[in-house]
Amino acid sequence: MCKFIFVTGGVVSGLGKGITAASIGRLLKSRGVKVASQKLDPYINVDPGTMSPYQHGEVYVTEDGSETDLDLGHYERFINVDLNRYSNLTAGKVYWNVLNRERKGEYLGKTVQVIPHITDEIKNYIYNAVRLDDPDVLICEVGGTIGDIESQPFLEAIRQIGLENSNEALYIHVTLVPYLSGSDEHKSKPTQHSVKQLQGMGIRPDIIVLRCDESLSEDIFDKIALFCNIDRNCVIENRTLSTIYEVPLMLEKQHLAEIICEKLSLKHHDIDLSEWKHIIYKAKHPKHEVTIGIVGKYVQLHDAYLSIIEALHHAGYDLSCKVKINWIDSQTVTARNVSNKLKDCDGIIVPGGFGDRGIEGMIVTANHCRLNRIPYLGICLGMQVAAISFARNVLKLKDANSREFDPASKNKVIDFLPDQSDTTDKGGTLRLGSYPCVLRKGTVIRKAYKMTTILERHRHRYEFNNDYRNSFNDNGMIISGTSPDDHIVETIELKDHPFYVGVQFHPEFRSRLNHPHPLFMSLLKEALKRH
Repeated sequence: MCKFIFVTGGVVSGLGKGITAASIGRLLKSRGVKVASQKLDPYINVDPGTMSPYQHGEVYVTEDGSETDLDLGHYERFINVDLNRYSNLTAGKVYWNVLNRERKGEYLGKTVQVIPHITDEIKNYIYNAVRLDDPDVLICEVGGTIGDIESQPFLEAIRQIGLENSNEALYIHVTLVPYLSGSDEHKSKPTQHSVKQLQGMGIRPDIIVLRCDESLSEDIFDKIALFCNIDRNCVIENRTLSTIYEVPLMLEKQHLAEIICEKLSLKHHDIDLSEWKHIIYKAKHPKHEVTIGIVGKYVQLHDAYLSIIEALHHAGYDLSCKVKINWIDSQTVTARNVSNKLKDCDGIIVPGGFGDRGIEGMIVTANHCRLNRIPYLGICLGMQVAAISFARNVLKLKDANSREFDPASKNKVIDFLPDQSDTTDKGGTLRLGSYPCVLRKGTVIRKAYKMTTILERHRHRYEFNNDYRNSFNDNGMIISGTSPDDHIVETIELKDHPFYVGVQFHPEFRSRLNHPHPLFMSLLKEALKRH
């Protein structure tokens, strides 16, 4: 029978509930416990797919094509599992499903209410995740902060699951312990109030995790244990560290997973974190350093490119290399200043995005990397702008563009996807999820992967225009990877360049701490050669 761990947050948002939940998953999995993860988001959007990255960071895509919250990326990277459509639920999806059922008459004329109809929908989603994955433990994070109106139906739902599964559910509450410099002390009162609010919702936390920047004194732990009616050993410190991947090790020292296993009567074997510890050691003792420029349109919010950041770190740790990131707003890049903008970069990534803002700066960047043999990795939109840049500057198609960016252009190097793509609520087409790609023999990308056929996750609405294949191949831009039916161009690369690769998919979603992605590894290896 599956056990449940529910992670809630209090005092302020952005405390790192996702990292806490992911770290617990890593510690349990390292003990041989089968773990599944889930995130419940209180916002009314059906999914984050239509949200600006400035609102909620990157949109993470699962193997089955679900557009989800970025915390699912942390779950996959820490626990090394592939999540699915039941791994992320929003309030919008809940109300959408309930209202559709009401319109179809499935409630048999009853008055549709938050309790039981909304809460039942939430519970069904949680139970469906269990049925699909059949885990020993489901770790379920509730987004938002205790006291938010939007979170209340989710809290009620997880309270009911605790009643329905006696002694099989455990509640962990993550709160902030602020430090006041004026009085030179940490304050426990916000945590006390947060726990009181949670108890008012009918949920008594079994474990309290305290977020702080510096170590807490013992009296803080004693005070919170006393006033929150909880055992002292169940008050855990989660201190800010140099890398998020140290968090599982810190929590293990405080015996958090042992406490969880005891409370839930989980069968487990002795833990083995030797590989994890070795990677963290390499991360903290780099032998080299490189600077990678990320030329994007959402660089003001680094979470918009969170998986790319982590993929760079994974590759850097493996190569004993510190990766410094130079954030470059593509709107500020021009033909006149591109040399100066990129002068400190050993390699360049142009990441994904939608819309025409900042596109010309990306095109200029791609051309500069081509001419100056700078290692270049174009991801999704980054591949498309590399194709446009090549068409303009090598094929001399001066108005080369895409159907999105310049509908009047006769030279649409990037065009709409074929009609069979998944329809989205935006009214367009979007190719989502994992698709196969066949790599051409003798290419840089084939050498990087050491495989003939790969599976990668996609999120795009446009594709390379096949009318230009021969022109590209004949002039030095190789079509190095395609869909198995050879219809969709998946990867391109520049001939006689150390590393100039564009991919239609998002390799960052498949990078793991102990399995860095081959494309990021190859980019960093070439970047290191420039020193």
